[in-house]
Amino acid sequence: MRTLIVGGSGLLGRELVRQCRAGGHEVAATYLTRPGETPGVTWSPLDLRRREDVHALIDAVRPELVVNAAYRQADWTTTAVGAANVALAVSRAGGRLVHVSSDAVFSGAAVHYDETCVPDPITPYGAAKAAAETAVGAISPAAVVARTSLIIGDGDSPQEALVRSLATGGSSGALFTDDVRCPVHVADLAAALLELAASEYRGIHHVAGADAVSRYELGLLIARRDGLDGGLLPSGRRADSGLPGPIDVRLDCAMTQRRLRTELRGARRFLG
Repeated sequence: MRTLIVGGSGLLGRELVRQCRAGGHEVAATYLTRPGETPGVTWSPLDLRRREDVHALIDAVRPELVVNAAYRQADWTTTAVGAANVALAVSRAGGRLVHVSSDAVFSGAAVHYDETCVPDPITPYGAAKAAAETAVGAISPAAVVARTSLIIGDGDSPQEALVRSLATGGSSGALFTDDVRCPVHVADLAAALLELAASEYRGIHHVAGADAVSRYELGLLIARRDGLDGGLLPSGRRADSGLPGPIDVRLDCAMTQRRLRTELRGARRFLG
């Protein structure tokens, strides 16, 4: 299958590229500032804000599958308009689209969210992700929109880097005991996205880990895996910090998990 990974140089993008190559796909991938290092992949620079560039690349590659894993938290145009640009290009050229969204589309007021829940974002990033979902659904109704949570790797995710830095005194701050998410391993997430891409399913799917854990508990699990002293990790409460954003957001993935062979492991398992 000829596959294009948009945002292929990021944590999730790199794993998607790896799994696609292992599965025998003909793979092209995009980057914003620096290409990835996976051999046998056609790397192209792409600024999603430039609609004409998005259309030109997809017209040139003619992918059968496009997975959009690109975003920039502080840039509405890349996250929201960029997603619409990709959906428009895929709709015109033909092919399957999987768009990666986020639990940031929810406020946390309800705590538990399944695929039927309506977004109620309270941050600009969450609003951009919700707008992207709306655009993709309107432009490409056959697309899969996959909401996920904190993505954890084997040492190379931002959350893991933060834990190492806090545990070794390299940075200051705190891991919140009341800030709860459903972390997912990057390999599970990528496999689930590719499985959904190959299926007949469309619309909203929740693809996150089975365990709801606080950022502090997640930090302790990462520290233990990495042989660090979890007792050195500073803790605090997000509710006391004044920082904007949702506190407790738990994606209910039961419907999606029933459709998948890929197991969405919880953090206590994949970090244990």
